Amino acid sequence: MIPLTRLDKQVMYVNPDHIVSIEETPDTVITLFNGYHFIVKEPAADIITKVVAFRARIIRRAGGPAGKKYLARAKKNLFRSATLNRDSSITNRDEHERVPFHSQEF
Repeated sequence: MIPLTRLDKQVMYVNPDHIVSIEETPDTVITLFNGYHFIVKEPAADIITKVVAFRARIIRRAGGPAGKKYLARAKKNLFRSATLNRDSSITNRDEHERVPFHSQEF
């Protein structure tokens, strides 16, 4: 939902998926899919910016993790391969390989 201000300074929240058109005559008129019209103070460019920010926020929340664990895993694997010659790391590695892959902590 995006906040918009009516001409009487009352704040209302509109679902941007319901907006059909935005007309900028002297006043900005928003038309919804059910035929309702709202006159608001914000210019059309500001409303479009709010809609784009709203959709970007939804896509960002719906996406997967940023991949930081994957990058950390690659760094740990590089560290393990660099320290394979040490006896302590070999025993730790053998113990680590006995744990099923899905329950390993990276």
